[in-house]
Amino acid sequence: MAVQIHGAQARDVWRRLSAVTDPELDEPITDMGFVERLDIVAGSEVEIDFRLPTYWCSPNFAFLMADGIRRAALSLPWVRRATVRLQDHCFADQVNAGVNGAQDFEAIFAEMSDGSSLGEVREKFREKAFQRRQEAVLLGLRAVGMTPGRITAMTLQDFDSIGLLRAPEAAAQKPRYREILIEEGLACLPDDPVFVTWQGERIAASALADHMTTLRAVRINMEFNGALCRGLQAARYKEVDLSSGEPELIDFILGRVPPAGQHAPSG
Repeated sequence: MAVQIHGAQARDVWRRLSAVTDPELDEPITDMGFVERLDIVAGSEVEIDFRLPTYWCSPNFAFLMADGIRRAALSLPWVRRATVRLQDHCFADQVNAGVNGAQDFEAIFAEMSDGSSLGEVREKFREKAFQRRQEAVLLGLRAVGMTPGRITAMTLQDFDSIGLLRAPEAAAQKPRYREILIEEGLACLPDDPVFVTWQGERIAASALADHMTTLRAVRINMEFNGALCRGLQAARYKEVDLSSGEPELIDFILGRVPPAGQHAPSG
């Protein structure tokens, strides 16, 4: 179902929701079609319903997204209350009670926890998001003829001086990559190196090729999961448009997944 966004307040909330991602895919929940309903009540209360591709999606992913949705809505100064409802999910009652009641995931799902915290899960997928964004930018810089030495020597100031990258995926991910660098404290000052590992180590020019092989494996895994999610969502709700040129499950089966931003024909 396409959510109808009317009014300045609803548009403000929608923009905040576009920063909430599926933690496994690093794609906005608004682009994935997860948001089912957005209502503004009494001018200062927000109600948001969302749903996931399957009835059994992992409860930790569901909880992370529900929590992210609530935090995004409450980040607006005029919002006094935000209620989030996960629909059509086997753990919807527990997730909704926990998120709206400000209870920890570990307290709600203690019997299902293997000892790892939700924070550890969040960190794991944050790293994958960082790697996927970094690869897209690196591919974009290589596409315009930059050498490994020039790329790995680049500082935050250099990065900010680059114009719009030609590859659509690189252009889209450049600001998102910068955002995660700043948020994680990996590059803050103008002279800080901009291409580093998740641990903050600068990537050497001689190691760039091997590093990009690792990034490619991460991206293919995420794109496979994305294709699977879209396929399941399309089968379940008959509402997802699969004609955009994004890789589909058959592309992975036939081994025809191209570099980020260049998609194989689906026929």
